[in-house]
Amino acid sequence: MAKEGAHMTEETEFMIEKNVGKEKESVESSSDAKEMRAVILAGFGGLNKLRVTKKAMPELQDGEVKIRVKACGLNFLDLMVRQGTIDNPPKPPLVPGFECSGIVESVAENTTGFEIGDRVMAFVNYNAWAEVVCTPVDYVYKMPDEMSFSEAAAFSLNFVAAYMMLFEVANLREGMSVLVHSAGGAVGQAVAQLCSTVPRVTVFGIASSSKHAAIRDSVTHLFDRNIDYMQEIKKISPEGVDIVLDSLCGENTGKGLSLLKPLGTYILYGASNMVTGETKSFFSFAKSWWQVEKVNPIKLYEENKVIAGFSLLNLLFKHGNCSLVKSVMDKLLCLYEQKKIRPVVDSLWALEEVKEAMQRIHDRVNIGKLILDVEKTPTPLMANDSTETSEAGEEEEEPEGDNDSKERMPFIH
Repeated sequence: MAKEGAHMTEETEFMIEKNVGKEKESVESSSDAKEMRAVILAGFGGLNKLRVTKKAMPELQDGEVKIRVKACGLNFLDLMVRQGTIDNPPKPPLVPGFECSGIVESVAENTTGFEIGDRVMAFVNYNAWAEVVCTPVDYVYKMPDEMSFSEAAAFSLNFVAAYMMLFEVANLREGMSVLVHSAGGAVGQAVAQLCSTVPRVTVFGIASSSKHAAIRDSVTHLFDRNIDYMQEIKKISPEGVDIVLDSLCGENTGKGLSLLKPLGTYILYGASNMVTGETKSFFSFAKSWWQVEKVNPIKLYEENKVIAGFSLLNLLFKHGNCSLVKSVMDKLLCLYEQKKIRPVVDSLWALEEVKEAMQRIHDRVNIGKLILDVEKTPTPLMANDSTETSEAGEEEEEPEGDNDSKERMPFIH
């Protein structure tokens, strides 16, 4: 991390010289300036649908900022995108990814707030897993000087989502209690850190037993996801909890609602139980839906309980609520600069290692965030499998499951 900060000035000067001096425009990247590397999803399905290939550089539109990407965030949602299990996904081939960090390379005319050379993090409506992205200025935020690019790529989506669920939706206050599923994941760790900024908040975390040693100190009480955690929580807090954050759905929905205190809030922000195999399974969908307790509004009324849903990306890209998200980001950056919060980075992967990185999330073994490091040199064994220079969608498919025999060697952060 210190290395990134040390090179900031030199890197910024290079970017400025490159964009001001016309004679240096051809030095836009180490490859052809009109093309860039990007991860392409050729079609919905398994890991064999992903390739790294050359793609035309995006054109800057009015109101946008062009960013030379340094790092990209990888989320469980990206697995659902790959499988085609989200509502109304764009038609492939497409470039996945919703968040990145990097350096401003150019700014559209009549666009203010950023200059060439600024270190930034940004939300992107797809297309983040590439060497260069263009995104509206409303989705771009300046990075603190001490924040690394990998931290920035791990910061925006997870911490904003955690903050908004806790404080905007559930109104977390002193002395309350929070139950969070997937406590070892990036959102779970962000939730735990934000709860620690409020006095006397009790955090009940649910996670696989293999993660307990690493995350035990981040929560008040930690339980194995495979045990009857309801009974264990009720032993500690017979009246239940104030807030339930559920990224799983299925049978956990009914359990979460039953654990709520009067005036408690249950928030669904994911449905990872619907992802079982490498490709979309209608059986998993049906099973998960069947297990969801059908909510009776009269029962909610009688028990004084609140049920809510939250999707940060829909809030940004469908509902256009950029101003609220910006105000939340400002608060979070203050907390970061006060050293009260800091993103947990699980591991760094080259673009060519995207299949192995995605498998690590699928296996649910990550603690914190996985990052695609655009400048990282890939492990040769991985690169041979994931790199393709032909046009997206024309590659020869591999047999499903071929990745399982390959050694995974991430750079653990």
